[in-house]
Amino acid sequence: MNTLLFQIPVAIDSLAMDAVLANEPVVKTLSIVDLITSGGIGGQLIMATLALLSILTVYFFVERFQTLKNATKVDVHFTNQVKDFLADHKESSILALCKRTPSPVAQLIAKGTVLRNESPKVIQDAMERQGNLEVYKLEHNLASLATIAGAAPMIGFLGTVIGMILAFHEMASAGGQIDVEMLSKGIYTAMTTTVAGLIVGIVAFLAYNNLVVKVTSATFKMEEATADFLEMIAKSK
Repeated sequence: MNTLLFQIPVAIDSLAMDAVLANEPVVKTLSIVDLITSGGIGGQLIMATLALLSILTVYFFVERFQTLKNATKVDVHFTNQVKDFLADHKESSILALCKRTPSPVAQLIAKGTVLRNESPKVIQDAMERQGNLEVYKLEHNLASLATIAGAAPMIGFLGTVIGMILAFHEMASAGGQIDVEMLSKGIYTAMTTTVAGLIVGIVAFLAYNNLVVKVTSATFKMEEATADFLEMIAKSK
């Protein structure tokens, strides 16, 4: 009997707890996929465009980073070989060595070697022109990266405008019966595209500036190689 009396309050408390839990509002979670797909066709097109730009950003950065890393690498063995071949008047060996070495400095040395018997001014001008060409090659795709850095936020803001238009259209079509859930699609479009555009733009901007610094470093290496080669030619004569 005592056991039965003890169990009754417990059962009542359990039923009360179930009732409270049943009346609690369900908290809805929103995943990244839901955010991307909840903005309607317009929002999905904007997000697809930003996704493509993000892939291009990664590709451009990785490809240029590796190229510029090789361009700024100082090969002491290459420099010593050029110096030895130049002292022995083995121009053909220098040209063969430069052909085997895929670097902007090697192209400058090859240009200077071909004009070795010309005046220092002629050699310097020719090497500087070749240097400008090599810098142009190193800057390949940098303009595209800068364009993405500027265009991605604007595309995101375009999604914001589209989202707000959808929201106001729903408000106008509601006949005065405005519901928050009704406006959610336009608001999702506005917010998600803005955030995505800013993220892609910031990443592209940082990647672009990092590569510009490396191009500047490579340009300095080429100028230094030109001066050293002219000095080696003067000593070999």
